[in-house]
Amino acid sequence: MFIYIYKFVVSFLMPPGILILALLVLLFMMVKHNYRGVKLLGGTIALFYILSMPYVGDGLLKSLEYQYLPPQNPAGDVIVMLGGGATLDTPDIDGLGHLSGSAANRLLTAVRLHNKLGLPIILSGGQVFKDSGTEALIGKRILLSLGVAADQIIVEDASLNTQQNAQYVNRILKEQGLTRPILVTSAFHMQRSVLNFQKQGAIVQPFPTDYFTSRESRFNINKFAPSPDALRNSYFVLHEYLGILAAKVMG
Repeated sequence: MFIYIYKFVVSFLMPPGILILALLVLLFMMVKHNYRGVKLLGGTIALFYILSMPYVGDGLLKSLEYQYLPPQNPAGDVIVMLGGGATLDTPDIDGLGHLSGSAANRLLTAVRLHNKLGLPIILSGGQVFKDSGTEALIGKRILLSLGVAADQIIVEDASLNTQQNAQYVNRILKEQGLTRPILVTSAFHMQRSVLNFQKQGAIVQPFPTDYFTSRESRFNINKFAPSPDALRNSYFVLHEYLGILAAKVMG
């Protein structure tokens, strides 16, 4: 029990917990001197704290991560992996540039599916920022180093967001005569991805990966302690639902 209490206390000595404490001190001073804006600041602190709690952040993320489950017997004619970030010039075993954690998890799943099914892989993702890597090209280099044959890798390195992923990949599918794509992306990103592919007229078989939450949750006090990971999860959720809304509105 001590270790959980220790972790709970320490969480308020580091961001975002320390920021919440600082804001609470400021709120107390404003109340004491009857300054205006007390309610606004109080509401802001409460919202910041709520979104920083694993109980909330993880719970919100589950609403996205378990919309789809990986099929036990996946079947298709091509594997499509969506990019999720890359560095430009970080040193690697056989070149420069790394995939981000989420993108690396997606690539690992794509390789395992390739080994299991013998299907080609389409890597989709361009250079989003000037100081970020071209995701599909870095992914190809890693696949080659893992033993995937060059003729089994198709690169789409122009897309900058999920909508373009779907648009440009669908163009490749039509050119190659492929009609049964297995879509690999992070579980929290799958709902928006499927929606964007559907808008392009492509029916995909979702194969989510890169989970951040467990399906079964158990109570502990640290689920109510502010956490940067929980705040990140809350950000992911808000970002995805805004993307889903935008896709529906623009569709």
